[in-house]
Amino acid sequence: MTNQSANRIPLDDLLVFHQLARSLTSSFDLDTILRTILEHMERFIEAELWALLMVDRERHDLYYAIAAGGEEASLRDLRVKVGEGVAGWVVEHGETLIVPEAEDDPRLKIEFGAKQRRVRSVIAMPLRGRKGTHGAIEIFNPRAEQMTDYTIAFLHILADHAAIAIENAHDVARIQQLTITDDTTGLYNVRHLYDVLARELDRCLPMQVPVSLAFLDLDRFKLVNDAHGHLVGSELLARVGRRLQELSRKQDFCFRYGGDEFVVLMPETGAEAALALATELNCALMETRFKTRSGLDLLVNASVGVATGPADGNTLHSIIGAADSRMYMVKSNGRGMVRGR
Repeated sequence: MTNQSANRIPLDDLLVFHQLARSLTSSFDLDTILRTILEHMERFIEAELWALLMVDRERHDLYYAIAAGGEEASLRDLRVKVGEGVAGWVVEHGETLIVPEAEDDPRLKIEFGAKQRRVRSVIAMPLRGRKGTHGAIEIFNPRAEQMTDYTIAFLHILADHAAIAIENAHDVARIQQLTITDDTTGLYNVRHLYDVLARELDRCLPMQVPVSLAFLDLDRFKLVNDAHGHLVGSELLARVGRRLQELSRKQDFCFRYGGDEFVVLMPETGAEAALALATELNCALMETRFKTRSGLDLLVNASVGVATGPADGNTLHSIIGAADSRMYMVKSNGRGMVRGR
């Protein structure tokens, strides 16, 4: 056999590379991509634990996004600081780390903290793309005979493909977020309101579970623009949007409907509860002092209409229309109040 033929990649492995590339580029769903990476790691190399950690940019640490080997549940809440442990070292330095069998390395002890685990050897490598390092692949206690140059080369190919797929998924997610987000307030926009409300109606109404929404209109908001300019008006709208999110429950959705109008969608909430929640929210909103960057200290008033499906209709337009009509009834009778059924 010639050296050239000896160095050829076996056909089975070429098919694995091809399948890997196709799998990672066929989806923009991050969870699907991560599971594909893990499946290929498990298929190619025998070990006691395979794991994939992702960087949390806000906390500046890593979390176990997915793992195999019967450990996923136990690792779910474990965090690794950048620079510490195996994964932290790999992410900080952007380099592959290979700790051979029975070699004593202090980074192995840091990784699992109080969750003691006997680690004899490890292969770890960064998921490094064009826009930085997104995480790390870890393989703990692989079989010694598999820690070959060929295996490491395959894992590098896997990591390179994975980093590209993760970046593509992030880019698509950002684009999708922009299409459903209002530029001024950062809340969801009216297009997304229609989608979410339609989905909630399809989910809840067959089971006779109510869905409610509150339609808010800021009273005499034009006076703010006239007195202080549109930049201050836009800043105030953004601050009102953030305050609405703070005052709403975790399960609720907040939207900017348009202009100075907002909607709070309350899934699985009946008419009486929705009226009480909207009244409490509106009182807290009107008591909030909004301080602008220019030093102004502003208050807002809002008129609110509340509607509930299926009592007020079983389509998104009928429910929004009912809430909108009740809001205008408040406008016609003194403003600053909440009206339900």
